[in-house]
Amino acid sequence: MTTQVKHYINGEFTIGTGTTNIDVTNPANNKVIAKINCATQAEVASAIESAKIAFKAWKEVPVSERARVMLRYQHLLKEHHDEIATILAQETGKTFEDAKGDVWRGIEVAEHACNVASLMMGETVENVARSIDTYSYTQPLGVCAGITPFNFPAMIPLWMFPLAIACGNTFILKPSEQDPMTPQRLVELFVEAGAPKGVLQLIHGDKTAVDMLLTDPAIKAISFVGSVGVGQYIYKTGTDNLKRVQAFAGAKNHCVIMPDANKQQVINNLVGASVGAAGQRCMAISVAVFVGKAKEWIPELKEALAKVRPGLWNDENAAYGPVISPAAKARVLKLIAQGKQEGAECLLDGSDFTVEGYESGNWVGPTMFTKVTTEMSIYQEEIFGPVLCCMEVDSIDDAIELVNNSPYGNGTSIFTASGGAARKYQHEIEVGQVGINVPIPVPLPFFSFTGWKGSFYGDQHAYGKQAVRFYTETKTITSRWFESDAVSGPNMSINLK
Repeated sequence: MTTQVKHYINGEFTIGTGTTNIDVTNPANNKVIAKINCATQAEVASAIESAKIAFKAWKEVPVSERARVMLRYQHLLKEHHDEIATILAQETGKTFEDAKGDVWRGIEVAEHACNVASLMMGETVENVARSIDTYSYTQPLGVCAGITPFNFPAMIPLWMFPLAIACGNTFILKPSEQDPMTPQRLVELFVEAGAPKGVLQLIHGDKTAVDMLLTDPAIKAISFVGSVGVGQYIYKTGTDNLKRVQAFAGAKNHCVIMPDANKQQVINNLVGASVGAAGQRCMAISVAVFVGKAKEWIPELKEALAKVRPGLWNDENAAYGPVISPAAKARVLKLIAQGKQEGAECLLDGSDFTVEGYESGNWVGPTMFTKVTTEMSIYQEEIFGPVLCCMEVDSIDDAIELVNNSPYGNGTSIFTASGGAARKYQHEIEVGQVGINVPIPVPLPFFSFTGWKGSFYGDQHAYGKQAVRFYTETKTITSRWFESDAVSGPNMSINLK
């Protein structure tokens, strides 16, 4: 049965009146499971106007009441955790365990939003000058918008709208058209949690909807996660229209393996971090950098990767699922072929992998290259598939130089038993998120997600304290109350006296 995806505009769920339609397909067999009527310009405009009106009332709601909405919401998310994960797995192809992880990491941010009162506290200094006090308030911006990708349809929307709304803003969510049913369920539960009409809007669509959000003067801030080219477009267009923008883009994440590391821990972690979720993570490890004698572990790594088998979302023995679309598969296969042509040695080739009975799915088996150089396409481009590139260097200094020369700076990790090597690496590396014996160092939400360089365009990052600053403005008050009617002469300088 085909599901009709719904927008949520001005407090109403609607299939919309758009004549541009998009099919949502199951990546395991490419059969249509849902349909979208893309939002019309009038429907996007209606969502923006509804959010503008709702903001006037929502910003005046006491912060404790806003926090209670988030408390109810995180409770509902936990209550419906497996249900959401099932929807997510079916439309993304992720294994059920991976889908549950996606949902849970989003719930953690919703939990963090429950603490919004303390996160929004201002600062106070008494007697900055004689009988003058200065204090600051943190106030919401207005209407904010989020544009989210296909690979984490629960976690990344939950990075955005709960905290933005808890801060007193209203929010318009435009999720990926490739897996829209998960975000729709998130919105349904948010309504059930008691969110007032207009506080959250959900619109599905294409570039037309995105461009309206980027250019409408009512939108004050844009949050985006996606590819490099689109991230650059979002950032440039949004800032040209005088909006705050945080745009999280591509990555090429390196794991440095020192010869003193625990070999089995390295192998186990590299397998999961490289091909887990079919490699469709912006924090996936796609480059393993073996230092010195650590290169002797490459054959055993190949053996471990060769045992990994993709499969259906409800197959308990499947390590990961298909990539999201035929176009995504074609791109991964093209890069694998280019790697071979450019001289890399393909130790493990998953190009021809299929699952019995689901041969039309977007399957790519685990793939591993050695003899990779920095000039090769498989090194320079984010593959976004289950492909691991292995490189060899002589020293930790060589590894640091290699990683720092990359244009991306999302995440990196080092596996070592040496505190000195770990300290040197974390200090000298020019990457925003560093793992020490942790392969995918995504911070918990009381910190912030801090990609650097070409992996991020903007100033303030997602979730944590930085997100609160992104979604708010600071108002500073300097106050004097006269204790008597005595009046001094005019102060002709800017000094406070």
